[in-house]
Amino acid sequence: APFLLLCFRTSLVTPLIFGLLVQPPLTQLSIITQPNIVLFMADDLGIGDVGCYGNDTIRTPNIDRLAKEGVKLTQHIAAAPLCTPSRAAFLTGRYPLRSGMDAVNNYRVIFWNGGSGGLPPNETTFAKILQQQGYSTGLIGKWHQGVNCKSRNDHCHHPLNHGFDYFYGMPFTLISDCQPTEPPEMDRAFRRKLWLYTQMIGLVTLTAALGRLTGLISVRWKTLICLAVFSLLFFLSWFSSYGFVRYWNCIMMRNYEVTEQPMVTDRTTSLILRESISFIERNKHKPFLLFLSFLHCHTSLLTTEKFLGRSRHGLYGDNVEEMDWMVGQVLDAIDKEGLESTTLVYFASDHGGWLERQEGKRQLGGWNGIYRGGKSMGGWEGGIRVPGIFRWPGVLPAGTVIDEPTSLMDIYPTVVHLAGGVLPQDRVIDGQDLMPLLQGAVEHSEHEFLFHYCGIHLHAVRWHQKDSGAIWKAHYVTPIFRPLGAGACYDRGFCPCFGEGVTHHDPPLLFDLSRDPSEAKPLSADTEPLFDIVIRKIGRAIEEHRRTLTPVPEQLSLYNVMWKPWLQPCCGTFPFCWCDKEGDN
Repeated sequence: APFLLLCFRTSLVTPLIFGLLVQPPLTQLSIITQPNIVLFMADDLGIGDVGCYGNDTIRTPNIDRLAKEGVKLTQHIAAAPLCTPSRAAFLTGRYPLRSGMDAVNNYRVIFWNGGSGGLPPNETTFAKILQQQGYSTGLIGKWHQGVNCKSRNDHCHHPLNHGFDYFYGMPFTLISDCQPTEPPEMDRAFRRKLWLYTQMIGLVTLTAALGRLTGLISVRWKTLICLAVFSLLFFLSWFSSYGFVRYWNCIMMRNYEVTEQPMVTDRTTSLILRESISFIERNKHKPFLLFLSFLHCHTSLLTTEKFLGRSRHGLYGDNVEEMDWMVGQVLDAIDKEGLESTTLVYFASDHGGWLERQEGKRQLGGWNGIYRGGKSMGGWEGGIRVPGIFRWPGVLPAGTVIDEPTSLMDIYPTVVHLAGGVLPQDRVIDGQDLMPLLQGAVEHSEHEFLFHYCGIHLHAVRWHQKDSGAIWKAHYVTPIFRPLGAGACYDRGFCPCFGEGVTHHDPPLLFDLSRDPSEAKPLSADTEPLFDIVIRKIGRAIEEHRRTLTPVPEQLSLYNVMWKPWLQPCCGTFPFCWCDKEGDN
């Protein structure tokens, strides 16, 4: 009997031990379940503005804490150097020109809430796939992907039409025009020209009228009336849009409803934070996706009184430190609900800091550290290399630094995979699932080539030569910095993508970023034995890449970016659009 009992016990214990031995580690089991996903995206934040990326004067303890408790990417690349195309690539996992969200002209972003361009309805965002997988999906903050197509209420480009169950924030982007005390920012140079032309036409009309009255000029009254009507119509044609930017673009929405028109900027930060925490609290019992798309650190740098004057970098530094505090408040909310171990947190910026943004001696844009260039520059690292941090306790190794080429487009396949979804099979997805790299299961990024566009113009290409560790980057087009010797286009306020403001390079400028991350010393056939081989390899990659491109409607065409009164979101009866429903509440 003792022998039979021993055999029985052995028969029970042996499978148990075997099962424990073959059981995958906890980190693998955790991935099977659907984690909550919180995505933080800063606006115009430079990689050099964050403590964990080398800044020792702007205080970012909460973002630094994410890096300490998770994985920091040092070569995280935006697919475009401006808001609209970069965010389109982030949401779809595709280069923005695949969806028509990169520009053929100098209007490289969505310009009006009342425009007809935007993220096409046939694009599938990661939010849409997660929504289908049972996630509660919320977007709080900035959208900047368009609103309507053909009528004021069709909402074809709206977040709720792209997979988000809940939206609270700005359908546009924060600009200086949103604050009456700040000088106008939107299309400033063009607006000055329009005002000048209006004055010239008015002066001609007035001179002709005075000449007719004094008898010095022989002109018929009918001609004078036509000239006066033309002058008035010309003025109204542009002033009806540019004269009311604050009412047309600076609005807040909750789902499809306009809640503030114009927005009350004094309370915007507190409302965005409140909505973010409320979304977490409402959805804590089921998987959720929260995309907190900050209005920080874009001009007009909305900063509450509590943070004014706190940093050593003026208003911009104050704004960054307030954003960091908001990150901390959301992380505290996650911890309070006991969701820390079941939540993947990601922090990034949509592109590099805006070097040219200045008012007098005040620097209102970010800093890109050792990297050359900045916002709007499609090729130089300063315009596209951004912070990238992941945290998931128990799944991702804490305190890890990865120096491999990764992209904002990689978020798409990464979160779709974690949610148990399937990538669309009817289109090219340019992003790669990052989980194997983040967990240390693979040594190298899946990206061999990354293509760096400025509008629809290919400015540079990066080749990750994995066997040697070299990261080659060839520049075919670079902007001309002015004044000469400066590091940006201070004469224009933005660097252009084409025309007289750029230089074409044949052969291209070549750098090895593994040895020269600042892109300070271009290589040549005389100084680099592999020069010709590298250029040929990159050239073949460009040919292959271009074969994957198909023509699509241009969402940022001149017609699509124009303001159209019939598309303007309005909380009253157009054109009487003003309300403050948050204040009423």
